[in-house]
Amino acid sequence: MKVRIGIDVGGTFTDAALINNETFELIGTEKIPTTHTAATGVAAGIIEVLEKIMNKYSIDPKDVTFIAHGTTQATNALLEGDVAKVGIVTLGSGLEGLKSKSDTNMGEIKLANSKYLGTSNRYVDTKSATFEKDINQAVDSLIEDGCESIVAAEAFSVDKPENEDTVIKKCLEKDIPGTATAEISKLYGLKVRTRTAVINASIMPKMLDTANMTANSIEQAGISAKLMVMRCDGGVMTVDDVREHPILTILSGPAAGVAGALMYEKLTDGIFLEVGGTSTDISCVKDGKVMIGYSQVGGHKTFLTSLDVRTVGIGGGSMIQIKDDKLVGVGPRSVHIAGFDYEVFTNDGDIDEPQLCSVKLTDTDAEYAYVKCKSGRSYALTLSGAANIAGYVKDGDYAKGNEKEAVKAWKPLADKMNLSVEEVVNLALEYAANKNSKVVQSLIIDYEMNPNTLVMVGGGGGASSVVPHLARHMGYKFRLAKNAPVISTIGVALALVRDSVERTIMNPTEEDILKVRKEAKEKAVRSGAAPDSVTVHVEVEPQKNIVRAIAIGNTELRSKDLTKSKIDEKAALDIVSDNLQIPAKKLTIKAKNNQMYAIMGETCNKKLFGLIKQKRHPLRLIDDEGIIRLQKDNAHVSSINGDHWTEKINKIIMENSIYGDGGKQLPSVYIVYGKNIINLSGLSSVGHMISVAKAELASVDENDHLICICTERAS
Repeated sequence: MKVRIGIDVGGTFTDAALINNETFELIGTEKIPTTHTAATGVAAGIIEVLEKIMNKYSIDPKDVTFIAHGTTQATNALLEGDVAKVGIVTLGSGLEGLKSKSDTNMGEIKLANSKYLGTSNRYVDTKSATFEKDINQAVDSLIEDGCESIVAAEAFSVDKPENEDTVIKKCLEKDIPGTATAEISKLYGLKVRTRTAVINASIMPKMLDTANMTANSIEQAGISAKLMVMRCDGGVMTVDDVREHPILTILSGPAAGVAGALMYEKLTDGIFLEVGGTSTDISCVKDGKVMIGYSQVGGHKTFLTSLDVRTVGIGGGSMIQIKDDKLVGVGPRSVHIAGFDYEVFTNDGDIDEPQLCSVKLTDTDAEYAYVKCKSGRSYALTLSGAANIAGYVKDGDYAKGNEKEAVKAWKPLADKMNLSVEEVVNLALEYAANKNSKVVQSLIIDYEMNPNTLVMVGGGGGASSVVPHLARHMGYKFRLAKNAPVISTIGVALALVRDSVERTIMNPTEEDILKVRKEAKEKAVRSGAAPDSVTVHVEVEPQKNIVRAIAIGNTELRSKDLTKSKIDEKAALDIVSDNLQIPAKKLTIKAKNNQMYAIMGETCNKKLFGLIKQKRHPLRLIDDEGIIRLQKDNAHVSSINGDHWTEKINKIIMENSIYGDGGKQLPSVYIVYGKNIINLSGLSSVGHMISVAKAELASVDENDHLICICTERAS
């Protein structure tokens, strides 16, 4: 049996998940305390949990086809200020050089918790006759100044990186880590690019040690599969990439959970909530893609693209705020911080003659409720307790506890408020839902999600304490992820290789766009993706002159035999009927190929007391495994043969364009070839669309069947 292994290094525990490579089913998990204090750091825990899970399930190292780990090490290093001092070699000449000196003077970069990243600068004139000698002296001077890592920065190095490369070469000769700003980002903007490179360089020494130790141990264990590491954008990369760009692992913890939702839960459109004991990480998935943005560190903008994950201080262990013996809020303090036990994870009889008490953890803190029992033991009132009492936590759930004991713990508060226990716990759940719903609603608005088809998916050990009531509060459908407590670890095991390239290009030509697309695909392949599995999405931001290409692929072609699980047309219609809440007999298969069905319904919205009727045609693209791959509120669908497809696509684009006062607005276009969905919606001209489509459809012949889907840009 071939297997995949995912390892998630958290602040408290290091988890491992073993996945069947053919069926993607979870075989088993292992957990150990994270080894922060070990001589080899968190690498020791990675190896320990790997050995445990392989021995437990008798796994032959030769049968491991994929192994990856996610780590909080880079994030924790920044949070705790455990970073190296960084030296910056600024390159330039003349007036431009003076501006570069100003733009690259970082001073002390504020991190979290009032920690700072120290920097030191040296300037080298690129017109100097002794240029290389000057670089050598600058690097030596920075080392003498206590710098453990070097950044090379020049204004337009994204176009001409040779000078920065010379600095990095000198760093290699002196055995000190070096980072070129042009390697970190291809975007113009020296200040932000330098800041991103400095953050990368500050964690490089520590991450280098961990990466080397972990990779060597994996190799010594007899595993031939390349070790991959989770990125902050939801993909994985090789250890070689980590050595050069450790910054990409920042915030990879929340990314792992979303990767699990995308791959394991097959989430197409929805909100993913990963609920821990203290907080909930909330992210948005649209059209099967997680939404991405630029990260900030210490309030400073970077060119680091990561998942748009928004954190709320509500979790399963959130304590209950009280004032004058009345419930007034939930969180952000949690049981873990306060040092109490949960009232719901108790044995019969533990809650004995409870008395309501309150505690303030700091002078400026709110009061939090707990009960003191006759035995002298104290138990906090928690959101998990409330959810258990309210009936949201089902038997077998990770958060299932002793409901009867929890009721006894909550009764003193209920009596003080002259309410029933059920009324009080529902009030607590409402307070929690109010906090989370604001963030969920902001994601729905920001990414123009369709509330009618939105699904909430809960992951993490505290999922049932938060998600079912929140979904009810907001009126959305929900489900808890299969194996929710280890969804992050599963996400690491199932993650895809993901690489992106961003370039600043004024008025990009078709050649420019294809060049960026090719570069992204080549990066993904170098990072371990099988060439035939790579798909590339290209988008253009005309206002910012940015061309972006995102390449995603598998580390190997999946061995799963999809023919065993193919659904027929009736099953596809039934699944879409349930999704759209439209009877199957009112749905139509508008187009299909051997692996996909484009199914459309019709809805009618009435306005002005029924005098105006607005018809909409919702579309669902569903594959032969029963997974909805694309959801559109209003669409036009065409079936096209492989011969002369460029002329046909061009005609469809023109027919679905809108002409108004602002000129011509192109539709969003998706071309389906087999199971590959070619997304052309980010491109701003017909020529760009056709050029990218030609690159993606180079192997199409006249007997192939394509599906073309068009929607208005705003939909």
